[in-house]
Amino acid sequence: MTTRTHLDRLENQSVFIFREAYHTFKNIAMPWSMCKDSNVLIWLASRAFFGRVPFPVLHIDTTYEFPEMVEFREWATAHYKLNLIVKTNEEARARGIGYETHDPVTVTHELKTVALQQAMGQYKWDALITGIRRDEDPTRAKERYFSRRNAQFEWDYKDQPPEFWGQFATTAAKGEHVRVQPLLDWTEVDIWRYIQRENIPIPKMYFAKNGQRYRSLGCSPITKPITSNAETIDAIIAELETTRTSERAGRAQDHHERNAMQKLRAKGFL
Repeated sequence: MTTRTHLDRLENQSVFIFREAYHTFKNIAMPWSMCKDSNVLIWLASRAFFGRVPFPVLHIDTTYEFPEMVEFREWATAHYKLNLIVKTNEEARARGIGYETHDPVTVTHELKTVALQQAMGQYKWDALITGIRRDEDPTRAKERYFSRRNAQFEWDYKDQPPEFWGQFATTAAKGEHVRVQPLLDWTEVDIWRYIQRENIPIPKMYFAKNGQRYRSLGCSPITKPITSNAETIDAIIAELETTRTSERAGRAQDHHERNAMQKLRAKGFL
């Protein structure tokens, strides 16, 4: 199977999932972190809906964003003509929740998950389109293309129904919502090859500078670069094909305690 055929299959499946979600749910939003995966989502949404993104994109702003990410957000919002909603958990920040005083899991929950809950309460979205992939983390490997969250945003990762023949769980009770995952079958290398093929704009922080680059982007105090000289996508792909280091190794909240990611995702973390 050629790379192009493989990418075409992934692209077609993602477009199908986008259109199924848009047809099924009345009130959709798409969280957007400006990372490589969420920028591929923007691109695929435009491909699915003939050059436009027909639902709002949501940026959960923890106030700890890299300046380069905020700059990219402003550029991309204008470039794609996005309906951007920015949400910050102002109440938590007023209580002093921050990396200077609290552990990464607490801060991630308060400034990301609770902020998302606040936005969901305000806008009453019944579905969220997310950019998670199975290969990122063992907990995410348990996800489905359409994955229900209860009214408390909890995810029962022990009860995930099969999705045979494109039959998705598209119903949710009052107060619940469904997470839609168009990138679930993509790998990190797939993402990079697609970015290269489609020439998708992404933040420059992914490319090496002074012997370091960011492989995964999150809040600046807890996101560390890796040692790398990969200044091009070809070099990044070559690096990924030999590395044994996990993609999110530089994200502190994932490693603060045993099963940290599973606990965060069970509570509603993206």
